[in-house]
Amino acid sequence: MAPKISWSGVFPAVTTQFKPDFSLDLPATHAVIDNLVRDGVSGLIVCGTVGENTSLSRKEKIAVMETAKDAAKGRVPVICGIAEFTTEHASAVARDAARIGLDGVMVMPALVYSSKPHETAEHFRGVSKATDLPVMVYNNPPIYKNDVTPAILGSLADCETIVCFKDSSGDTRRFTDVKNMVGDRFVMFAGLDDVVVESVMLGAAGWISGMSNAFPQEGETLFRLAKAGRYAEAIALYDWFMPLLHLDARPDLVQCIKLCEEIVGRGSALTRPPRLALLPHERKEVEAIMETALATRPSLPEVGLAKAA
Repeated sequence: MAPKISWSGVFPAVTTQFKPDFSLDLPATHAVIDNLVRDGVSGLIVCGTVGENTSLSRKEKIAVMETAKDAAKGRVPVICGIAEFTTEHASAVARDAARIGLDGVMVMPALVYSSKPHETAEHFRGVSKATDLPVMVYNNPPIYKNDVTPAILGSLADCETIVCFKDSSGDTRRFTDVKNMVGDRFVMFAGLDDVVVESVMLGAAGWISGMSNAFPQEGETLFRLAKAGRYAEAIALYDWFMPLLHLDARPDLVQCIKLCEEIVGRGSALTRPPRLALLPHERKEVEAIMETALATRPSLPEVGLAKAA
């Protein structure tokens, strides 16, 4: 029987916090997560791209999962990203997530190897067989080079534990293509910040967001406005947000997002090598975007959120 999920709304792709020597800062990571939940986000993704999954050891991933579980305290779903070289390694992390008691896993294609379409499908199929947790398939071809097309996703419709699809291709037509192919078999999530309103219009039930780490209330409000069809209000907020949301589509998105997070006092900009700090001119660019955004930060329409922490 397919696992039942009620995932919807904004799930920030949570940053992993590091100490100056690049070791894990679990108390700081705990605080980041607690603050996001208190500010009204609908769920959490840990160890995703923004969480620097591929820079973490398996032991560190387990520590981050345990920290997130404790910080969330059952208030919102916690999903762990899985980015591994082999299907067996990915399956092992899925079993770790189940043992810790997380609410699901978000599985990326097998890394490094540029697989054929049937190999891509078989990787997801293999991980889905290794766990009873709900599985979200994560497609991000610009970053991970393997494209999970609607046809590949459709071939996985018989995998009961695969229940959700996050698309970061930027091609919003895929939401319609998947629906035409398999109906509502999969819960659809937007995965690229600067096409979120379009994605919601085409059926996305949720948004895995990078920039909502720095602006969780703005992200959740934007999503709820779009979901409710309050498009005039949504577009006004989207216009303000867009220069920030574009940062999520850059190759150095992690550095950009963590810098924004630091500027608003929600975390540290430190990333673990090989991710290095932004170059001076790049940092100035992001700081200028943030300066304008903070100077023009709008009052948010009422959508049922609690006041900011």
